[in-house]
Amino acid sequence: MLILAATDFSTRSHRALRKAGLLAGARGAELTILHVVDDDRHQDLIEIESREAERILTEQILGMVELRAVQCRPMVVRGDPFDGILVAARMIGADLIVMGAHRKQLLRDIFIGTTIERVIRTGSYPVLMVNSEADEPYRNAMAAVDLSEPSANALRTAKSLRLVGEEGITLLHAFTAPGKRKMSMAGIDQAAIATYVGSERERATDAFVAFLTVNELCSPNLPMRIEEGEPLDVIERVVETMKVDLLILGTRGRTGLLKVLLGSVTEEALRRFDIDILAVPPVRPLQA
Repeated sequence: MLILAATDFSTRSHRALRKAGLLAGARGAELTILHVVDDDRHQDLIEIESREAERILTEQILGMVELRAVQCRPMVVRGDPFDGILVAARMIGADLIVMGAHRKQLLRDIFIGTTIERVIRTGSYPVLMVNSEADEPYRNAMAAVDLSEPSANALRTAKSLRLVGEEGITLLHAFTAPGKRKMSMAGIDQAAIATYVGSERERATDAFVAFLTVNELCSPNLPMRIEEGEPLDVIERVVETMKVDLLILGTRGRTGLLKVLLGSVTEEALRRFDIDILAVPPVRPLQA
């Protein structure tokens, strides 16, 4: 297993390096620690910053407890941060990219996205965004599954990466009862509404189980929760009540204006939640 941990030397990145070290140590994985030097400046400044980055990376590898027993190497590349991360991931054949949560920049993020969002949106690598302190393994992970191939792929990827034991993953599926609001506005009694919502829940459960079966994801060790509501609202509610420490999400890989206008559950989750998130892009077709 090959893990790429990107750092900009911030506190957020420091947490990500510690988590990457713990993951690599537990799995016998190789770890590459990357810093991207912005190449949009004078060449002399680029050279100076590159040498300084190499020095700091070497010091972190020697000084960070979580990295001492790990096969670890520094890497410095030049370019735009998100592009440099993807270039490095391709160079080493990364199985996982680990990054810290990045500071939001309001309007710039609305139209361009943070570095981590752009890596997820345009790359083909699972990305673990680290928000929490890396002091213990994940114990209470949750995978949000929406009956799409990307969500099935995300669950398969999470299992293959072994970020958490299978018994520690809860599957969450959100459903909506489209007639509930109309029934309430029409003055229909709550018992009848509850019966209707219950029937929709049964239908959603049957569809969910069928989806898991077709994708060979059924397991007696995977607890399931079927919750009514809009996906983000349901995820937020369950994350809080279950004290989830890792959220697993698939992405649909939208790009351009459509993505900007419509957004995505994954990118909204990256901005809304202060927990670690594994974002898995769809399987992209091989280029001819």
